[in-house]
Amino acid sequence: MDRLHLSPREEGELLTILERYLPDLTHEIANTDRREFRNELKERELLMKDLIARLKH
Repeated sequence: MDRLHLSPREEGELLTILERYLPDLTHEIANTDRREFRNELKERELLMKDLIARLKH
């Protein structure tokens, strides 16, 4: 797979988007009754947290 190369501005915008969406995702996880879907959302949450941490380095 090709690597994604972002400018510093693009990295900042992506970080902002991820940080703004994360609380909504957390709320969605808490309000989801279907276990399988909740697990998928939790995986997405972990991925997003990892991306946020990597963008902040």
